[in-house]
Amino acid sequence: MRGGRGRRRLLSPLTWRILAVNVAALLIPVAGLLYMGPYKDQMIAQEMEALRLHGEMFAGALGEGAVRVTADGRTVFDLALARHIMRRLTQPEQVRAVLFTRDGRLVADSRALFGPENTISRESLPPPGSGGDMLLRSLLALMDRISGMLHSSAHPAFRAEPGVDLRDMPEVARAAQGLAAGVIRQTADGQLVLSAALPVQHYYRVIGVLMLSASGAKIDAAMREVRVNILLVFAGGLVVTTLLSLYLAGAIARPVRKLAAAAERVRGSIGRNDETIPDFTARRDEIGDLSRSLRNMTDALRTRLDAIERFAADVTHEIKNPLTSLRSAVETAARIQDPARQRDLMHIIKEDVIRLDRLISDISDASRLDTELSRSVAEPVALERMLAALAEIHNATAGERNAAPVDLDCAGRPPFTIAGMEGRLAQVFRNLIANAVSFSPPGGRIALRLTRDRDWIRAVVEDQGPGIPEAKLEAVFDRFYSERPQGEKFGSHSGLGLAISRQIVEAHGGSIRAENRRAPDGAVEGARFILLFPVGDSAGWP
Repeated sequence: MRGGRGRRRLLSPLTWRILAVNVAALLIPVAGLLYMGPYKDQMIAQEMEALRLHGEMFAGALGEGAVRVTADGRTVFDLALARHIMRRLTQPEQVRAVLFTRDGRLVADSRALFGPENTISRESLPPPGSGGDMLLRSLLALMDRISGMLHSSAHPAFRAEPGVDLRDMPEVARAAQGLAAGVIRQTADGQLVLSAALPVQHYYRVIGVLMLSASGAKIDAAMREVRVNILLVFAGGLVVTTLLSLYLAGAIARPVRKLAAAAERVRGSIGRNDETIPDFTARRDEIGDLSRSLRNMTDALRTRLDAIERFAADVTHEIKNPLTSLRSAVETAARIQDPARQRDLMHIIKEDVIRLDRLISDISDASRLDTELSRSVAEPVALERMLAALAEIHNATAGERNAAPVDLDCAGRPPFTIAGMEGRLAQVFRNLIANAVSFSPPGGRIALRLTRDRDWIRAVVEDQGPGIPEAKLEAVFDRFYSERPQGEKFGSHSGLGLAISRQIVEAHGGSIRAENRRAPDGAVEGARFILLFPVGDSAGWP
């Protein structure tokens, strides 16, 4: 991104992240398909148990119906009857039955019509399918290979034709000793073959071994069906998840992108009001809150910029007056030779320098005020104690300065505690007391009262002066406004005191206003400044 502008993308980074997170969650059950070994082992165990039960019934039938006793007293199989029984009992089932004598000689096979040498050959053909079926089979084959690597199980190789070497068939050797046994083998193409060998007994005497073998195709088909179903569910879930992710990303990324673009345009149009932040407050969510906050921030910045511009214009105007007077006095002093007039001009220059110094100090204080108030941490301030200290300090020197004393009255019961900056609040009341002193007549008094009404504290400063012109009750809080009493030396005040006081009070979540005190007949008896502060933590402090 350069210059605050990014190139347009088909999908934003946020959209990719949302899509990736949702698809990753969907992939978790699919990943379980790669590790289905325990489930497959359980199915193999169930098939082996079914094969064993089938073999027990099969061996019992052979022991009872396909055994005969020879003339010399030997017990042998009736091969014709045994083959007939084996074909009948294995026909409904996909099971191969092989009958051995006790010494391991193969005498009957369910796949031989008339003997072991006439075995029926069977070959499984791949099922026909379309291109989609081929893709699905390829995917399933890949999953089988991965699953085989994750859950490997070594099985002996399967021989298509049972041999006579009992070492190749340990289950037959074990069954010849009267114990049932089972073995799992694997063909060259990875298909399982389950084998169960059981003794064929006649009156508790083992005369042969029956070995049943069944293909694991049923198990593979069941595993394949589970995987196909999960893959189909995954495919449907993937489509729904993708659509929902795109919708969710659009509902988040698109308005955020609009807000960012609008903020960039507003940044480039500082000083103009032709660019605005889009209004998404109707969404009633975090995006709407962000939109509201950005709009409020933009309005606050523009208000602050306008205030700075007006302040700079006012400062320029106020500083030009003493500078013009200084320039005129200096130029005049350079041309005249009368010492008395030169002394008068030097006095004027001195007063103008003092006025400039006072003006620049007040301007510096006012310019730092915003930053100080925004960075400071509010602390509990007990107004009754602070005002008592201010009144005591003022009254201690009021007689020497011939200034009106302050009468403090805290009506009701304290605490009168607010959250704020004690130093700046003290500055407000010092300004108001100094303003009241300058307008108080000889022998006058200043009243300072505190009252509390539920969640608000009211502070009142009253004097007995001439009051404030009705048209100027609001203008007295403007910067550089000066309405001074008669006889006061020009330039003694910068006109910033009440403007700074209002700024401090409003930063504490309060308000200040001016009005005149009136007698019952309507005559003005003095000025009154009323301040309201929220109690305690309810103050609107940053």
